[in-house]
Parts: sequence; C-alpha cells; structure tokens
Amino acid sequence: MSMSIEPRDRLRIAIQKSGRLADPARALLASCGLSWRESRDRLFCYGEALPIDLLLVRDDDIPGLIADGVCDLGVVGRNVLCEQDTERVRRGEASAFRELRPLGFGGCRLALAVPDGWEWRGAGQLAGRRIATSYPALLQQWLQEQGIAAEVVTLTGSVEIAPRLGQADLVCDLVSSGATLAANQLKPVATLLESEAVLAGPVAEFEGERAALAEMLLRRLDGAVRTRNSRLLMFQAQRSAIPALLPLLPDAEEPTLLQVDGADRLALQALCHGRLTWQRLEDLKRAGAQGLMVLPVESMLA
Repeated sequence: MSMSIEPRDRLRIAIQKSGRLADPARALLASCGLSWRESRDRLFCYGEALPIDLLLVRDDDIPGLIADGVCDLGVVGRNVLCEQDTERVRRGEASAFRELRPLGFGGCRLALAVPDGWEWRGAGQLAGRRIATSYPALLQQWLQEQGIAAEVVTLTGSVEIAPRLGQADLVCDLVSSGATLAANQLKPVATLLESEAVLAGPVAEFEGERAALAEMLLRRLDGAVRTRNSRLLMFQAQRSAIPALLPLLPDAEEPTLLQVDGADRLALQALCHGRLTWQRLEDLKRAGAQGLMVLPVESMLA
C-alpha cells in the first residue's frame, strides 16, 4: 500500500490490522474519545470525533511507516520497535522512532530458552552454540554485551521447533505463558527484553496542528491507562483511626479528608490504582472504616 506524504493537519496512527494487539489498541483509543469511519478495504479509518485517523497495517511495518513520515504515531510491541531500531543503529543509521508511552497490555518477554535437559549455568554456556531467533539484532547486541561468540540463526517463524529439527541448539523467542516452549521441551533461562504494547512516535517533535493533537492524545492516553485498574474508595472513620487506615492504602493518591457535621469524624475519599479486593475492604473495616464504597472511574484527566 503506497500513500503520499504531504503536509497535513490531521494526526495519523498506525495499529495492527489483526493480531493480539489490534483489538486492545482500538479499545484504548476509543476510550480516549476517538471514533472512526472505516474505508471499504478496511485499511484506513477516518477520524470522526477528532481529526485523528487510523492506518491498519502489519505490526512489523509500523516503525518504518513512522520513520518514513507516512504515519505520526503507532501502537506496536516494544520488541518490534527495539529490534528495528537496533538494526538501524547497527547499519549506521540514526534512530527515526522512539517509545513515547507504555500502554499496559500485550505483555511478554524476549527470552533465551534451552532444552529441558540442559543445566543452565550462565551465558558462558552459549559460546559456539547456534541460537535460532526472529530478533537477530537484539540477540546480537546482547551477545556482544555478554562477550559471547555464538552463531545467530535467523528464522521468521516456528522458532521453538528449531532445536528439534537440528537447526539450532537453543532459541531466543517471545515468551508469554511459556506453554509453547514447554510443548517443545524448552525452558526459559534468561530475559533479554521485557515487552508490552507501546505508543511509538518519531524522534523529532511534531509541529503545528499535529503537535497540539499529539499533546491532547497523550494526556487522554495517560488518563485512560491510569484508570484501567483504578477505583474511587470512599468511607468514614473516627479521626483517631486515620493513622491506622492510611498504611492500608499504599497504592492510593493522597486522600481527601472532610470533617463530618462538626464531629470528630472524617469522610475519606481516595483514588486507588491497585485491586480493592474483599480482603482489603475487610482489613479497612477492622481498622475503623465504616460505610465503605468502591466506585468505578470512567475517565480521568490530569
């Protein structure tokens, strides 16, 4: 798909057309107040609520589209972004994109995995070994940092079966639950990169209308990500109980305290960013909280 690169006052965001990041990315952007009208080929979504459009592409294409100026931002795995940036630097090219925000979904890690029968004693065991991977730049960088000379076997898919086929001694691959590795008699032994979905953008700052749009979108994204697991906690307690109650809210922002009817009784309101389980509520009640209420947070803007 070719698109002309022209000056524009609309923001263009590239996301996966399909794959594990596609639906969460669209849901997160929609929670920021964005809505779109899809083209017939389902490759372009025209922003209706705001002048922010979506480009639906393969995730591997997103960093290059940012580098070429075809799109302004992209939702992509950190693993893909770092692999392509490392490869650019290895070729002597300047970085053309960067991570702007972690987005809190699509978590996984790039890890070395060895056959179950190996007794892992450290990176020194890798000298002279063949390592299969779809992330050769990141693996080469890690090996150089470790001072290890090993052969990198680059594969585009089915990396985990390479040892069974005799193509490699071990693998360097993305690990989520670890079930795929276990099914192929492999075990993870070292992590090269912790990954998740990130918002990526160009190294250079935006100008004009797109700068204002990008700043607004980042504010909304920050609020949406923070409220994903946030709850508003409200209760009343005697003033003397507050010192025992506050340590039970380590994930809360500074609470608001209001005196109730001129008595020695306070109403507390706190925004909590962790899980408010039944056990936590019971602990708060035992410490003196009364009338506990937990409310969902629809949206938040700092």
